Amino acid sequence: MTEWTVSDPGGWRQAHMGHWLHLALERFDTRVLALMAHHPGVPLGLANLVTRGQVGAAHIHITRHLATDGSRLTDLARNAGMTKQAMGTLVSQCEAWGMVTRAPDPLDARAQQLRFTDTGLAWLEAYREAVEQAELELRQAVGEEVATVLAIGLEAYSGQ
Repeated sequence: MTEWTVSDPGGWRQAHMGHWLHLALERFDTRVLALMAHHPGVPLGLANLVTRGQVGAAHIHITRHLATDGSRLTDLARNAGMTKQAMGTLVSQCEAWGMVTRAPDPLDARAQQLRFTDTGLAWLEAYREAVEQAELELRQAVGEEVATVLAIGLEAYSGQ
């Protein structure tokens, strides 16, 4: 275990696992988006938005957490660890891009059900393929054994 002192001029603030996890996730998400920008299944308009940096890691929360059979906004926000208001903004953008649609919730007239459109489902499939490719690249970069230990350790640490 590394020992740091408070007087250390910054080394300890940028040399800990939380920092490395953050940088790794940033790199992984950036690679996934780059792959999606060139994926033949991603509609050209969405690919252009990704290329111009209009679609980012925050939008990936919808991709990761929207159930394929639909979700309520409150559930989607909770699962993504975001406020309902922040998720609502992302959903509105994705709705304008044709990725998701809102419909009345059949179980609660006050709520809405969010669902992927056909465009959104194509996006989701491209996301799956991009994640597989990015994970393969990670495994090649660090080696199969390290990647396996990393996956097991992160799964245990995350409580999943």
